[in-house]
Amino acid sequence: MRIVVTGAAGFIGSNLVRGLNARGIDDIIAVDDLTEGDKFRNLADLQIADYVDRELFYDLFAEGHYGKVEAVFHEGACSDTMESDGKYMMENNYAVSCDLFASCQQHGTRLLYASSAATYGGSERFVESPECERPLNVYGYSKLLFDQRLRRLCGADFSGAKTQVAGFRYFNVYGPREQHKGRMASVAFHQFNQFRQEGRVKLFGEYGGYAAGCQERDFVYIDDVVAVNLWFLDHPNARGLFNLGSGRAQTFNDVSLAVVQSLRGEPNLTLRQAVDAGLIAYVPFPDALRGKYQCHTQADLTALRQAGCTHAFADVATGVKHYMDVLAQSA
Repeated sequence: MRIVVTGAAGFIGSNLVRGLNARGIDDIIAVDDLTEGDKFRNLADLQIADYVDRELFYDLFAEGHYGKVEAVFHEGACSDTMESDGKYMMENNYAVSCDLFASCQQHGTRLLYASSAATYGGSERFVESPECERPLNVYGYSKLLFDQRLRRLCGADFSGAKTQVAGFRYFNVYGPREQHKGRMASVAFHQFNQFRQEGRVKLFGEYGGYAAGCQERDFVYIDDVVAVNLWFLDHPNARGLFNLGSGRAQTFNDVSLAVVQSLRGEPNLTLRQAVDAGLIAYVPFPDALRGKYQCHTQADLTALRQAGCTHAFADVATGVKHYMDVLAQSA
């Protein structure tokens, strides 16, 4: 089985390659841009058949250069939600995806691709439906526009596509192999480093009617994201647009407490005790994020469950503890 993973040296892409390797699949074409050369570390311990630069791959794939490809996991994109260059964002996230979809349909290749919970933006409901889609930045819009194009071409449930097409609206994914992401790495990653350097972690203060640290996100561990992607690989008749989160809304305080508990080896430490001891500190909410920030997200998993995927997702306490253990071992 030949598989293509775009964005293969990135966070989700490299973990997908790892998950495929765990199944004994190594006929994998890894596609990425290694201008940021340090990302090679995400591929160094994995088995792939070939690496192709993104500037070369899409045209070659369209021409059928790689023979029979069973599926493309399309994770390659600009994921910086603070990027303001709309032309760049639309080229990388929309135009490239449109061309890839056309090529997959031409060659009978399945397409499993990364959408984003940023498509919901200012919405208070997180259901894969147009009335809930209100992106707050051009990143979210670039992802939404591709979802909308597929709805027009393939129907609302993508049933009109010649081969399986499934899009995953990732919520707040965290876990190993995200170290290259800089400011876009997860709060858990940043807080691991903060605690090692300063002996405390920092969170945003009050904003949007939420008390300090009480803004909520659907935090989903990377192993769960990989598991769901591979479930769809195993079920080629499952298609459509799906939320991929834990289905829980948990506070940033929950994440911070899990980080501190793990790194201090104090599983019974309470939030109040951590704050009083100065282990968790709050900073003013940044002006640059006002009006562009989701204070609450929670994936509605109805569509995922109806498709037949019954995967059980880790909660923050479990996922963060595992992640801190991995980071501590590699530090």
